[in-house]
Amino acid sequence: MFSLNCKGKLIMIEKPLVMGILNLTDDSFYAGSRLTGIDVIKNKAAEMIHEGADILDLGPQSTRPGSTRISAEEELNKLLPAMEIIQQNFPDVLLSIDTYHAKVAEECVNAGASTINDISGGEMDKEMISVVGKLKVPYICMHMKGVPETMQYQTHYEDVVKEILDFFILKIDECKRAGINDVIIDPGFGFGKNISQNLRVLKNLQVFKMLEKPIMTGVSRKSTIYKTLKITAEDSLNGTTVLNTIALLNGASILRVHDVKEAREAVTLLEAYGKQ
Repeated sequence: MFSLNCKGKLIMIEKPLVMGILNLTDDSFYAGSRLTGIDVIKNKAAEMIHEGADILDLGPQSTRPGSTRISAEEELNKLLPAMEIIQQNFPDVLLSIDTYHAKVAEECVNAGASTINDISGGEMDKEMISVVGKLKVPYICMHMKGVPETMQYQTHYEDVVKEILDFFILKIDECKRAGINDVIIDPGFGFGKNISQNLRVLKNLQVFKMLEKPIMTGVSRKSTIYKTLKITAEDSLNGTTVLNTIALLNGASILRVHDVKEAREAVTLLEAYGKQ
């Protein structure tokens, strides 16, 4: 069992957690997740909390393949009002900030966020890991090969599982030296990996348990699902539930999802199954 110290609030991961995705952008790959307008954000947050989200992950910019970068200031212009309305209405909810900017991480934690979710594992802003170490909050360290603009052209690996494992061994040590006590690892499904590689990583997810860190998986409605099934992201809920279930069976501690209700049901059913 793992524990996370979220700014003094101790979260025990006795069973897998569900993280709801709040995309504060109109450029996300899944149209159904695009949120613009304070009331829309508040209502979606309310829905996810009601459906059983343990954490809400606020993302101010799209990181889909080929997406366009926005600045730290633009991120903050989206994040701070969204955080304020959520905290006013749901003061107990845990907020994660999906950013690779150290400045954004610092300002959002000071404004009440309790977790930083960095798709680059500290590679896109070299100040990130040291800043999170000083902030003393959990850090979600994701593996990505390249950057979002070019990552789909950088999918060559000799052994994808081993290379990700080696990356995390180095990053966990770097985080420890920076003073980060709670590291969550995310293999980065779809980030510089093709469909076959994504499925291989999912199949071998238990390998990462040797790192003795919580594992987060984010497969929700991604192209591995809809391209394999020859459907769209909008039609990928059932496929998402299938891969989430496999992730749980293989050791995932956190599911990062667009659809909280279905993810929570998967966690509950597997928990009941495990008691038999």
